[in-house]
Amino acid sequence: MELEGSLPFLGDLVLLFLLGGASVYICQRLRIAPIVGYLLAGALAGPGVLGLVRDTLLVENMAEVGVILLLFTIGLEFHLERLQRVMRLVLLGGGLQVAVTILVSGLLLTVLGVAPLTAIYTGLLVTLSSTAIVLRVLGDRGELEGQAGSTALALLIFQDLAAVGMILLLPFLAEPSGGNTIHLVAALGETVLIVFVVLFAARRVVPWLLDLIAHSRSQELFLLTIVTLCFGTAWALHFAGVNLALGAFLAGLLVSESRFGLQALSQILPLRTVFSALFFLSVGMLFDPVFLLSNPLLILGTAVGVVVVKGLLTGGAVRLTGIPVRIAAAVGLGLAQIGEFSFVIERAGAAVGLTPAGMGSTGRQLFIAVSVVLMGVTPFLVAAGSALGIRHAGWGAGGSDTSREEDEQDPVLPSPDHTIVIGYGPGGQRVCRALRTSGVPVAVVEMNPMLARLAEADGFVVLIGDASQELILEKAGIRRARLLLIVTGDLSGTVLIVQTAHMLNPGLRIMVRTRFIGSADRLHEAGAELVVPEELETALRLLAAVLDAYDLPEERITGQVDALRTDDYLHLRRSLSPPDPEK
Repeated sequence: MELEGSLPFLGDLVLLFLLGGASVYICQRLRIAPIVGYLLAGALAGPGVLGLVRDTLLVENMAEVGVILLLFTIGLEFHLERLQRVMRLVLLGGGLQVAVTILVSGLLLTVLGVAPLTAIYTGLLVTLSSTAIVLRVLGDRGELEGQAGSTALALLIFQDLAAVGMILLLPFLAEPSGGNTIHLVAALGETVLIVFVVLFAARRVVPWLLDLIAHSRSQELFLLTIVTLCFGTAWALHFAGVNLALGAFLAGLLVSESRFGLQALSQILPLRTVFSALFFLSVGMLFDPVFLLSNPLLILGTAVGVVVVKGLLTGGAVRLTGIPVRIAAAVGLGLAQIGEFSFVIERAGAAVGLTPAGMGSTGRQLFIAVSVVLMGVTPFLVAAGSALGIRHAGWGAGGSDTSREEDEQDPVLPSPDHTIVIGYGPGGQRVCRALRTSGVPVAVVEMNPMLARLAEADGFVVLIGDASQELILEKAGIRRARLLLIVTGDLSGTVLIVQTAHMLNPGLRIMVRTRFIGSADRLHEAGAELVVPEELETALRLLAAVLDAYDLPEERITGQVDALRTDDYLHLRRSLSPPDPEK
């Protein structure tokens, strides 16, 4: 009872996490995107069905944290340099998609009898797609780095930026007056100024700060600094009128310009997973099954209409930028849902007296129902878009898809079949230089900024980060590497690296240098093929040197060394003896 009185929300959180975990398990068994499970679980726990969650305000607040973390990680992955490369697509493709969708949606609603300004407001809600869901689905499908993923992300970035202007536009739509127009222009100018300040900090301030923090070699300090930058930037920009989620995206861009952006991303991902799950659960809780059962044809017809109109308009906008039909079809269907920022705009619109299609509470419930349904089918829309694009790849290709997709591949990594070396201390340096002399392609992963700079100066491909994180190993090309060599001194960290690498690529050959003989069994169990303890090799070399000093025959020295290895280090036989070809 005391726990219930002091932490009344704890039961709700436990319930939500249980539902989230169960939904992920079921979705994995059914090979369905986890987002669908989150939405269904949220609907089940929401007030419309079982009413299991009492503190819905807490869930909404934590869901907002999930959106902030999600957009922050997107900003981390989307460097300013990459943004500059697709700026034409962002401005032209995104601008066309937003403008045409608002215009056509508004015209269709006006024909149906909706007031013009209300029709424009409803068009704003329909225009925005779900950055959270689309990027999550593309990431799960491994398509985020391809041309379709980059194109979708470019349009989503423009939509997210446009969402700020849309919120500023709402008072004008509710009451078109001169005072509101002046306020709108002033707010837009302030927003542009804020963006320029953020970009300056991304180039000049944050890289210096993170470099200073990284030299402390404290993971706790680094993580706290990253979290502070994420929420602090979003909070500060919120006071200037910038949406919290967009502020978090800009904060991610700040950190992405630092050489430690990848390490920051790997550390923030677990937090994002937890809170973004709460976001999708909270969206599902908005769903009212009673309204669905009462108006199934209205909801279904509206949802189909949104997919058809938005899919065609988005695909057409992408095609007009010169993107091949295959990509345009995939992006068009992939972005055919209604996004999370639409909920933000809907709430802001309700505050000034606007409702979707001017239908009052019915319009709001229809908007929520259609949005949740479309979010739930987004994984299937993305898959259908990819299949449709492949089927009609020859329609007006206008260029080679392959060349464009190759441009989107990471140009940093060496060719496939490379060796990943973890640690660039004295041992790692000697190995890397010898491998390069032998013509073996090498990628180095190092956490120490000074050693990372040394590896870069030596001409090696370097990733700064914790190699025990899946993301870091993925970026190092773990799935297409031939060999992983670990030459760090931290046993627990080395075991975790071996386990993670073995899970990501079970066929990978993993070789480890360790200090002590007693560590060998643990590393073998984790998945290492070859373990070389410094303690063992030092003892064997000393024995050989002592026996040689007594002028013993080489055969006798070799026999003694082999006997010592056999008698005292039997548990190392797997790593020090050649494998049995019959096994």
